[in-house]
Amino acid sequence: MRPGPPPAASLAWAYFLDVDGTLIDLAETPDAVQVDAALLGLLTQLHRASGGAVALLSGRAIPDLERRLGTLRLPLSGQHGLERRDAGGPIRSHAAPPAAKSEIKRALAEMVARHPALLLEDKGMALALHYRRAPALGSYVQRTVERLAAHANAGLAEAKLEVQRGKCVAEIKPAGFDKGTALLEYLAEPPFQGRRPVCIGDDLNDEHGFAEVNRLDGISIRVGKGSTCARFRLPDVIAVRRWLGAALKGDA
Repeated sequence: MRPGPPPAASLAWAYFLDVDGTLIDLAETPDAVQVDAALLGLLTQLHRASGGAVALLSGRAIPDLERRLGTLRLPLSGQHGLERRDAGGPIRSHAAPPAAKSEIKRALAEMVARHPALLLEDKGMALALHYRRAPALGSYVQRTVERLAAHANAGLAEAKLEVQRGKCVAEIKPAGFDKGTALLEYLAEPPFQGRRPVCIGDDLNDEHGFAEVNRLDGISIRVGKGSTCARFRLPDVIAVRRWLGAALKGDA
């Protein structure tokens, strides 16, 4: 069955929201994305009206999210679950082994030097290689990143690495952490505890969150086209904002 429109939203639910491609449109590079005043206002109101049960689950690093959110302070999970700031403020993180990360970064930097349209992003806990400006290199990027991760893992007794694929990006990150694990950690804490979870996202990395939400009989929403395990779908960023905003008016 194809995912259809989601049911009317409730302020009693717990909201876990992806950012790029879900709350804001994708851009050619991560730095080109702009968080507009309308979105900040929407998140502020939803956070207040839901009793604080709103968290952003992003591939971006937490400091990057903080710069874009300005004075708005929300629970944040960055780098696909590798770092997480709970409602109380403390941040917990899981970093890649420094030596393995440095070796991989050098190899990827050499690759970017040969193909300047590629973009290497060091997020702190993970490394991301973007090929949005060179989509023809996608298969090459994916193969190279997989090979580098496998080579690094051969020398690691534990703290293994894995490749996270996304829209025109491949990331090397510590294994065992994703948006699903971050979402479950939030649900064990106030103000999320005991609420029905809602996960909204647009990319492969959001499928981890969808799977956990489905298991808990929550609301999983895929934004845009593409195969998914989400039970519901919204067409675009505008529709997501409209759906969230309607909950504030009581007519979602």
